[in-house]
Amino acid sequence: MQPPEEARARPRQQSAFVAAFLSLLFPGLGHAYARAWTRAIGFAAPALLLLALLFGVFLKMGAISTAILIVANLSLILVLNIVALVYRAVAAIDAYRVVTFLNAQAEGDGRLGRRPVRLNPLSLAGLAAVCLVIAGTHVVVARYGGAAEDVVSCIQDPNCDTLADESPNPSDEPLSTDSPTPTLSLPPVGTPLASVSAVPAWNHTDRLNILLLGVDQRQGDATFNTDTMIVVSIDPVTKNVALFSLPRDTVNVPLPASAQGVFGSVYAGKINSLWTNAKNRPDAFPGTGNARGYNAMKEALGTLYGLNIQYYVMVNFQGFQQVVDTLGGVTIDVQNPVVDDRYPADNGTDLRVYIPAGVQHMTGAQALVYARSRHGSSDFDRASRQQRVILSIRQQTSPQTVLDNLQPLLDALKSSFKTDIPLDQLPALIQLSSQVNTANIRSYVFSPPRFETQNYPISTNLFPNVALIRSTVANAFKIDPALEALRDSVSAENGTIWVVNGSGKSGQANTLVAFLEYEGLTAVAQTQRPPTIPANTVIKVYNGREDALPATVALLEKVFGVKAQLVNDPGVTVDIIVTTGKATKTLTPPPGP
Repeated sequence: MQPPEEARARPRQQSAFVAAFLSLLFPGLGHAYARAWTRAIGFAAPALLLLALLFGVFLKMGAISTAILIVANLSLILVLNIVALVYRAVAAIDAYRVVTFLNAQAEGDGRLGRRPVRLNPLSLAGLAAVCLVIAGTHVVVARYGGAAEDVVSCIQDPNCDTLADESPNPSDEPLSTDSPTPTLSLPPVGTPLASVSAVPAWNHTDRLNILLLGVDQRQGDATFNTDTMIVVSIDPVTKNVALFSLPRDTVNVPLPASAQGVFGSVYAGKINSLWTNAKNRPDAFPGTGNARGYNAMKEALGTLYGLNIQYYVMVNFQGFQQVVDTLGGVTIDVQNPVVDDRYPADNGTDLRVYIPAGVQHMTGAQALVYARSRHGSSDFDRASRQQRVILSIRQQTSPQTVLDNLQPLLDALKSSFKTDIPLDQLPALIQLSSQVNTANIRSYVFSPPRFETQNYPISTNLFPNVALIRSTVANAFKIDPALEALRDSVSAENGTIWVVNGSGKSGQANTLVAFLEYEGLTAVAQTQRPPTIPANTVIKVYNGREDALPATVALLEKVFGVKAQLVNDPGVTVDIIVTTGKATKTLTPPPGP
């Protein structure tokens, strides 16, 4: 049997324990300590190559994307963890063995042949301690890896409902909250459809669309309302991102053909109740159990938007609060003060909420209130706040914070998140997410008066302008973001405009009203005619309303190329009157897709 390394004379004895300990720090260091260079290079090379590979991936993808890539390959990681355990233990034991052999050779009396190796019990105890430390580190990796696998498995199983299981008496009805309860109640009847969703998986070339759902699910709830509905749409060619938010009180959302025999051509209830009612109708939507509810939301909003929504991600509000707190809170730039005198508390009472404008560092509870408050502002503002919270969390998440709080984060994710994104799609999604243009995210909120109509205070129901919504979604990446921001501003101002046909051209006022509504304005065509036909368009702003409607006035001046006139007339109740003239252009909204 050949010795592991050529014996050399040593001026002094070396410590076998030190060699093993150095190999604990990094494979090959113990052999370098013993000057066994060939073995040092052999043990260090694989570890160095692996570290170089991981560092290259980290530089290219970033910390968060690298972590997600690891999650996508957890089974492989756990196998490699076992291989690494054996590899490091062998390196430490071999370094110990080399030093003990060389020490025995150094003690020889000049005679030929192998010297007997004498083992020091204390040194052996040190080697055992080193092996235990090596094993301990890999046990920790295996523990967290196994926990992560369990979390991923539960997150991807829509029927793994840990919140519902935490109550001894789970209910089939949502708890009393600020969220309106479902308006329909349908029994589980009918011939089931295929269990697979009709929406094809992402093909890596078309737009990627992911539905983000925020739900008001409490412990013991077997069902819930989907109060936050945001579709994230990514163009893989331009790498642009658009966010589409739909208010929860929207009714008459178009349905796919498979569901029309059950619910009709549109869903008559509020869209946030569809999950509950679709869950019990296997003849309307594909899937089993909770999966059917998620498929219903994807297909209904996909039908409304004219999109294939490939995947969903759901988070309940309790889990959202836990995650934000675990990450140390979130800093949000509050654009406008939030005032709500009727924010619903968990005990059924109303709380008064005031959040001033400016940069605020919020806890999970505060961020949830900021995102959900609705009585002191519009649905547009509420949806914009929800989008701002999501983007702030994404931008501020620290990899070190994630690592420091890994176990509580895993616990919160397991009980609070669901998704149907396949693990084998994660690498492609990670690569796309690392390339997207996050500095120019386009945000759309489909709220009144531009995209929906409302008969308030008679009803809180919102009726969508389906054609305008579909056109906006289809052209989301073609529209100038500055123009879209201006449209949002005039929509929020909600000024009232009369259009008077002064040109004599038949139907011009009605056509112009349709165009102005496309631009985000609220306009009405009038039947009266001016006493004289003006040469050009005349814009009159009445009774000081220019101070409250600056964006509206600016847009009208830009559209017609004339300066607005300021008029005081207490007899006029409308904000602005636009009178067309001989030179007024014929303006029509673009056709829907």
